[in-house]
Amino acid sequence: MLKTFFKTLSFAAVLSASLASLPAHAEQKSDFKVCWSIYVGWMPWGYLQDSGIMKKWADKYDISVDIVQINDYVESINQYTAGEYDGCSMTNMDALSIPAGGGIDTTALIVGDYSNGNDGIILKNATDLATIKGQNINLVELSVSHYLLARALEKIGLSEQDVTVVNTSDADMIATYATDDVTSVVTWNPLLSEIAANDNATLVFDSAGIPGEIIDIMMVNTETLADNPAFGKALVGAWYELMGIMASDTDEGIAARTAMAEASGTDLAGYDAQLASTAMFFTPDKAVEFTKSAELPETMKFVAEFLFDKGILGEGAPSPEFVGVSFPDGSIYGDSANVKLKFDTTYMEMAANGEL
Repeated sequence: MLKTFFKTLSFAAVLSASLASLPAHAEQKSDFKVCWSIYVGWMPWGYLQDSGIMKKWADKYDISVDIVQINDYVESINQYTAGEYDGCSMTNMDALSIPAGGGIDTTALIVGDYSNGNDGIILKNATDLATIKGQNINLVELSVSHYLLARALEKIGLSEQDVTVVNTSDADMIATYATDDVTSVVTWNPLLSEIAANDNATLVFDSAGIPGEIIDIMMVNTETLADNPAFGKALVGAWYELMGIMASDTDEGIAARTAMAEASGTDLAGYDAQLASTAMFFTPDKAVEFTKSAELPETMKFVAEFLFDKGILGEGAPSPEFVGVSFPDGSIYGDSANVKLKFDTTYMEMAANGEL
């Protein structure tokens, strides 16, 4: 299993093994697979599969799209990077560090939301972030949780040298918190809300303190998308049909959110509360506006510097600019000869213009 592989070998070794399994180039095809993991902003992917909305849009373009849930977040990205899936839900940071940093040309097809309180730091039997100094911190190492911790520490004049990071799978986070020796965790919803409900838990910092920096995206293989535009059209068309349903208080909208709530282990009120701390882009024009904003290149620069400092921006990266990141206006952060992460609003604009 790649999950075990990831935990026992170096990051570079994982990427090298993943690259070795990839085909030399993409090609036209009719059957596609994308994967996702549990998170408030990604629950729609499961509902798209279960409700038949995805099938409706895939049928429109004479293709098939299978949407698969993977319980371990890092595992899902590793499998995408290894070529097992054509797309995967992930954050901007993890897309840069794992597939793009490993040489897999990846495109941000659907910019779905940014975390505005859905990622956070919880302390056990303590209420002040400053008391985190000297503690062991359980989190998914090298993920956005790690990034959030670094940003939080920076804001109170500390650094990672002041704590000890303990790598913990998101699938194990709730059980881990329940053990006596664990005093601090960093995680995302719905795990965050469930852990925060404990009497001894206090949320001391969350992503509302760094708005717009943790972005949740459906990433797809750039070559696959280029060779198969129907794949992009079907995914984007299905997504925004569901966004319109979700954003409404109609019976259909309530039923959809209730199903997503149950699938994530909560109820409608709990899921709506998580949505309230998520800056969801329910319409494609809002997603396009955010993706074209002047702030996005600055955010990606900050993220690249964090990854470089951690030694995880691709094997042997000589600087934070090792991997090129392109933006809708044609600008590039990093190496223009090694652009492996692309923010492209083409398909979202088609949805906004009613062209799907």
